Amino acid sequence: MQVISYLRVSTARQGASGLGLEAQRAAVAAFTAAGGHGLTAEFVEVESGVKAARPQLEAALTTCRLHRATLVIAKLDRLARNVSFIANLMDGGVEFVACDMPHANRLTLHLLAAIAEHEREMISQRTKAALQAAKARGVRLGNPNGAAALLSGCSAAAEASAAARQAKAEGHAAQVMPFLIMLFAEGLSYQAAARTLNSRGVPSSSGGTWHPEQVRRARRRLTAQDAAIAGNG
Repeated sequence: MQVISYLRVSTARQGASGLGLEAQRAAVAAFTAAGGHGLTAEFVEVESGVKAARPQLEAALTTCRLHRATLVIAKLDRLARNVSFIANLMDGGVEFVACDMPHANRLTLHLLAAIAEHEREMISQRTKAALQAAKARGVRLGNPNGAAALLSGCSAAAEASAAARQAKAEGHAAQVMPFLIMLFAEGLSYQAAARTLNSRGVPSSSGGTWHPEQVRRARRRLTAQDAAIAGNG
């Protein structure tokens, strides 16, 4: 099978540093080597997954059609976290494979895209809620008074930083929740889920390996946050 790889990072800084790209490239290389496939070309995009306009993705799809090749991505969310985007892609006449779930069928891909879209919305809501809560407690977001306010604003800045870290932790948990949902649906324990996440190269919130307690906390955190959001809605 001839394959075309598509790699994507969200920021120019990530693109320049190679952060994220090398892990994606390694996943694609492992997939092609294991299946004995030939890599025809590689396309790299530096763009947010929210945006539908992706010149490099369009070029990759055109190349796939010309060579009758399969588009290979490291993870499904490298394409998009949008149901309609994934649905249109599947109806576009190009076969594609996600290395983290190479045997997923169309129904599975639709479900995962729906989950990813939901989690993207939850990340946005959690971030906004954390900032609003900090503001309600008197935390001044930003520093309109310039350098003169730095000393007096240290405690407020620390609280704002803590709120941002909490939002980041919850955002990371939301990103991996589609994987956890699949693993729990298979009846895996926290330990088995942690082992599977590590084998797939999914980083923990600290950037290291997963442990059973981290899996349990991630699931508990999102369950509590989603219940709170549903109650406020």
